[in-house]
Amino acid sequence: MHEFTRAGNAAKNNAGLQPLLQLPRQKAYFRNLLGRAANALKTTCGQSHRRLTAAPFLPTLLVILPLSALSLSAQIPSQPQSLDRTLTTLHGVVRNAATGDGLPRALVRIEGDANTGALTDGEGRFEIPNIAVGPQAVEVRKPGFRNLAPAIGDAVQGDAGSSPHNVMVAAGMPDVVFTLAPDGAIRGQVELSTGDGAEGITVNLARRTIQQGRMVWQQMAATRTRSDGAYRFGLLAEGDYTVYSEPTLESDLDAALGGTGQRWGFASVYYPDTREPANVARIHVISGQDAQANLTLIREPFQVVSAAIIFPQGSSAERAGLNLSAAVLDSAGHQLPYLTRYDDEEHTVQAELPDGTYTLLVTCIPPQDHREGAGNQNAGVLAGSVEVTVAGHAVSNVHAVMAPPRPTPVQLAVHRNAAFAGPVGPVGVMVSSAQGWIDDGMVSEYAHGLPSGPLEAQFTRPGAYWVHTRNQPGLCEVSFTAGGANLAREPVVMGLSGSTMPLELTMRDDCASLDLTLPDTMASVTAGEEPFFTVFAVPDFDSTSDIDSAILRASTGGSMTLGGLTPGNYHVYTFVGAVQFAYKNREALARLKTPGQRVTLSPATTATLVVEVPGQ
Repeated sequence: MHEFTRAGNAAKNNAGLQPLLQLPRQKAYFRNLLGRAANALKTTCGQSHRRLTAAPFLPTLLVILPLSALSLSAQIPSQPQSLDRTLTTLHGVVRNAATGDGLPRALVRIEGDANTGALTDGEGRFEIPNIAVGPQAVEVRKPGFRNLAPAIGDAVQGDAGSSPHNVMVAAGMPDVVFTLAPDGAIRGQVELSTGDGAEGITVNLARRTIQQGRMVWQQMAATRTRSDGAYRFGLLAEGDYTVYSEPTLESDLDAALGGTGQRWGFASVYYPDTREPANVARIHVISGQDAQANLTLIREPFQVVSAAIIFPQGSSAERAGLNLSAAVLDSAGHQLPYLTRYDDEEHTVQAELPDGTYTLLVTCIPPQDHREGAGNQNAGVLAGSVEVTVAGHAVSNVHAVMAPPRPTPVQLAVHRNAAFAGPVGPVGVMVSSAQGWIDDGMVSEYAHGLPSGPLEAQFTRPGAYWVHTRNQPGLCEVSFTAGGANLAREPVVMGLSGSTMPLELTMRDDCASLDLTLPDTMASVTAGEEPFFTVFAVPDFDSTSDIDSAILRASTGGSMTLGGLTPGNYHVYTFVGAVQFAYKNREALARLKTPGQRVTLSPATTATLVVEVPGQ
């Protein structure tokens, strides 16, 4: 730091600081600094304090600052460059991804600063003055548009969302180019077989997404048809969707719910006009375009189905006021959108259903604080089911016998190699539906416990499930089987009493780690929007473990360590931007243009890998 005297250099240094002090932000910054320095002088030297407002006093303060180092050391950084508050103008253009043209009236602003921003002009250009050099998070928004997500293949799904852009701002930098993709839409017409107007029909929207490494259907939205039977879902990202209607009953009753008659209505229909969720067709939405999907509903009678609920003798569930839930499943185990009602006085579950074969699944799960048997998460839980066939008349005189479920515990074995000396936490097993419909993406806990014994399981609705494990500190998966069947390759089938096969999870304590690093060509931060990369380390061997991705960017060091990995051979896949990856789909992996980098992880060691960046 140069040393100045009051008389000799004050004028020269004041003149040099004037351009900075004329900028509103820098002026406030230096005034704040002067105020803090003056307070420190008052405390340290015991002198009376005169308010410092003019720039000529700054050189004097620079001489005295070392005397007050004890007061200012926590406030003034030791590196001169950290005090660089140079301001510049951020400028660039926002483009329409569908046309390549400039996008007018898009809002570009600094995240967290509502007063710093600009709207693009008619050519999509913008300028934002007085922006501090250095890293800035920039938001770009326009109604009907979204950040452009990378399109890579059927195994990879872009996940740009509304995340801000990381921009390294520098004086004299070139234009920053942002690209927004126009939203797509699905529109359609619901027609009734009667020729009447289809007003008020509920239509649901589901999207094909990637969760836990697998493609699943995810419920997205619902709407009602207009008076002409038309509907529309807007603001959609490019991708695959489907639609289906909810069952609709006519208002004129032949018999009230709970009676013995019928009323007419329209069953749930899945695009394109199928009654089975497993047979839905995909509707591909392209950015900036509308896709068409029509539905035809057939008027038919709905019959009253009434099933008596039989509780265990002496069970507290026989008391009035109990809350039961009942779901209607098709023959494949998919939950259907038909409503049910529990009659507390008659102990019956009732529904109105069109012709077909169904399963009524009835569950009673009391609140946690009302469960009998401390420490038993299944205490007080009851479940039962009954299959019914509707064929032109009401159904009664059927029974669902309720009983305590007996979910299958997970037998846990740990191979001890004395490689991990730290504490080992509890082990958990999660499950997600493998039925092929909208509840597939819902993950719930199935079992948990300490490595010293079996993992206690909790009741899970009957059906087929994929199992998920997550490697704990000091433990990683070796295998997970059900009666010898590999659960990484096929789902486990659960009944009211759990799996018919023993569940066996094997883990080991000599887990490996992998250090991931960006190449030297990407390790430095340059002016403009900063790229970042999502990296997945996918085992070549079968595993039920969910994979945590790594995000690499130069501004945060360009490296990351993945720990708790099962030793063995892996392929490492690197993608530009934020993505979801269907790493459980081996066929889709084989179709990727980039095969990934192969790496072998040895027990209780850390391997290093410089990732291969796409396009480099």
